[in-house]
Amino acid sequence: MSPIRTQWTRLIRFVAAETAQVHIGEPVDAKLDVGLALHQKKPIKAYEITGSALDSSAQVTKNVLTVRQLLAPLSREEVGLVRCLGLNYADHAAEANLAKPTYPVLFYKPVTALIGTEVPVTIPKHVQPVDKHLPDYEVELTVVIGKPAKNVSEADALDYVLAYTGGNDISFRYHQMAVSQWNFSKGYDNTTPIGPCLVAAHAIPDPQALPLKTVVNGATVQDGTTADQIFNVRQTIAFLSQGTTLMPGTIIMTGTPKGVGFVKKPPVYLKDGDDMSVWIGNGIGTLVNPVVEERGNAKAKL
Repeated sequence: MSPIRTQWTRLIRFVAAETAQVHIGEPVDAKLDVGLALHQKKPIKAYEITGSALDSSAQVTKNVLTVRQLLAPLSREEVGLVRCLGLNYADHAAEANLAKPTYPVLFYKPVTALIGTEVPVTIPKHVQPVDKHLPDYEVELTVVIGKPAKNVSEADALDYVLAYTGGNDISFRYHQMAVSQWNFSKGYDNTTPIGPCLVAAHAIPDPQALPLKTVVNGATVQDGTTADQIFNVRQTIAFLSQGTTLMPGTIIMTGTPKGVGFVKKPPVYLKDGDDMSVWIGNGIGTLVNPVVEERGNAKAKL
């Protein structure tokens, strides 16, 4: 099995100013942090890519388009399934006074949770009472599977990776800690930013050497490295593919380093109006999202 090789190195999904249609493309400026450029209202140009982001044979053309709106690099329909790891950094386990897990701690997210950069993270109404208002940030390296993977060995695991991107696993701690399963508390609509771009697997030969940060209201609250993962990307793909086919478009959120809000003294939780960003190195860049509280009446309470 050979590694996936794409013609593009970095891929963005966007609405073009010229067509008002959704396109995929490769940024003309190979070093541009597209998420930061968008936030700073700087122009972004991209060579149009024909085909699908999940098609390794997609071609980069010479047609240059202007980004009017930057979208999540994969649509919800392309993703299909979101697999996630919890408690996967040694420094995070230590700060939470928890033992390192023997096996990966796993949960799912619905694709309705996924949003792109600059889209508001929405705090649902039912988690807003003062004793339940515990939303937290989590920067995460996110893996995109590019071909069907089943019973994959650790040695071959990276051959199934199409690309890497950034993610922010917004977590609602009251509801997370109230039950043993985390899907509900980490899966609310419009609460999981991904992006701002895909970086091809061939451009990141070692996913365990990536710096990653979270900044809230101008203050750096997380500053770590993927080298601290308990289960690395190879081990994670091999584990998840046991008896289970990981289909193309599956994304895997690989956990977060130390610095999360709920363990700080005093705790730091997200609130309406906060400015939040996560950043991952090696060309992935900055994912910026404001925080807003949902208005109106909640339909149900836990």
